[in-house]
Amino acid sequence: MSGKVVHFEIPVDEGDRAVAFYGAAFGWDLERWGPMDYWTTRAGDGEGIDGALTRREEPGHGLRFYISVDDVDASLAAVESAGGRRLTDRMPIPTVGWMALFSDTEGNTVGVFQSDPSAPMPE
Repeated sequence: MSGKVVHFEIPVDEGDRAVAFYGAAFGWDLERWGPMDYWTTRAGDGEGIDGALTRREEPGHGLRFYISVDDVDASLAAVESAGGRRLTDRMPIPTVGWMALFSDTEGNTVGVFQSDPSAPMPE
């Protein structure tokens, strides 16, 4: 299904502190994914979306969510046609899929995600 919110990211300044907080406050089991400052979680039991904690990129970097799409490139074209602005080109998430970021008409940064287990490692 395209258009469903499938992932969130919470920016953090201190990874260990944030992992401890979300674990204690909500029972989230967070684990580091890959070599970067990125910790994934199944956010609770039952329905809902899962997400991650990620290193804050810049002051003002806020909560970000990702929308499932069938084609990242076509979605970016639709975003631009609707008045949004492409922030990144399509990027691989190795063995998971493709993602890109855009700015909506209100200045919010939003991600799009296309599932593709054959997505390669970046060169």
